[in-house]
Amino acid sequence: MYIWQHPDWPHFTWQAATLEARLKSLGQLQARLLGKVASLPVEADREAQMDALIQNAIRTSEIEGEYLNVESVRSSVARRLGLLRAGVPDKSTAQTDGLIGLLIDASVNYQQPLTVQRLCDWQAALFPQGAGLLAEINIGTLRGDDPMQVISGRVDRPTVHFEAPPRAALERELEQFLDWFNHLPMQLNGLLRAGIAHLWLVTLHPFDDGNGRVTRAVTDMALAQAEQQAIRFYSLSAAIMARRREYYRQLEAAQKGNMDITPWLEWFLRVLEQTMEQAIQRLHYVLAKSRFWQRHAQTVLSERQIKVLNRLLDNMGEEFVHGINASKYQALAKVSKPTATRDLADLLEKGCIERLPGGGRSTRYAVALSSVE
Repeated sequence: MYIWQHPDWPHFTWQAATLEARLKSLGQLQARLLGKVASLPVEADREAQMDALIQNAIRTSEIEGEYLNVESVRSSVARRLGLLRAGVPDKSTAQTDGLIGLLIDASVNYQQPLTVQRLCDWQAALFPQGAGLLAEINIGTLRGDDPMQVISGRVDRPTVHFEAPPRAALERELEQFLDWFNHLPMQLNGLLRAGIAHLWLVTLHPFDDGNGRVTRAVTDMALAQAEQQAIRFYSLSAAIMARRREYYRQLEAAQKGNMDITPWLEWFLRVLEQTMEQAIQRLHYVLAKSRFWQRHAQTVLSERQIKVLNRLLDNMGEEFVHGINASKYQALAKVSKPTATRDLADLLEKGCIERLPGGGRSTRYAVALSSVE
């Protein structure tokens, strides 16, 4: 029996006492995060918003196995936020523009009602050029009449993890969900509401494709409503992507369970807590990045040098914790080895990077932040 087949569906229950301590911890983290954001200068504030949006767009797509071009995502976000740097070409695409528009609408316009049409518009934004090879999917409308199943494994021996409610009941099921979502229960904690909304909508699976990304956008909207804050400074999708297999296991367990969804809410709140902790750390990097570009506002750099510096700054403490060498620069900038070596030498001379301990063939460099922190 799937959860939607339960006679009490969709009247979820949970053990409030079990979740109380984590909700209290999350409230304190929210206050810390928003306090740090409030202390940021205007430019760093916008960079923090940009950083979270880039992370959100990339990771919510990766969860579904779709890998976006980072430069295209950056261009779409920068153009939407008015942060395109002079001399840097706009590399946005219809696909990244559509996704960023969806994510911004979900957060910035969080006070507007959620409707079937709005959900359909969001789903259509994910497929701006049509279905492509997926010619059988409906775009901008609810799913077709075929059973909607989540499966894995071999084509001839698939494993069915979940089957959504039948198409004949979908309009009624969606109406019930939207009525609940648009009439905020005053007694319900906003973070719990976000976790419930996530499980409920993804269980309905209203579209042929794009359900996960639309559901996570609705979750972002619920979080914006909980905080009364239009700008997101953290990416729940990034934290989910880091726990992708666990995410799908938790969803499957909840969708095959009973109406007591305490385990799902415990997991959701734990991930949200880790997301906010990571966001507080990333704000340090965002502030350092903002100061770096203020210092080098008049430094003459090539497009590829700016691209690599942004990549380094975006991934401080993560991908490039041990710096970058000529080979890595060559791969990122798509240039020859001699050009990579010249570019690095030029960046070093201009004070954009600094040499890390070591030498010879192992010479590595890091962004020079000591003078801007």
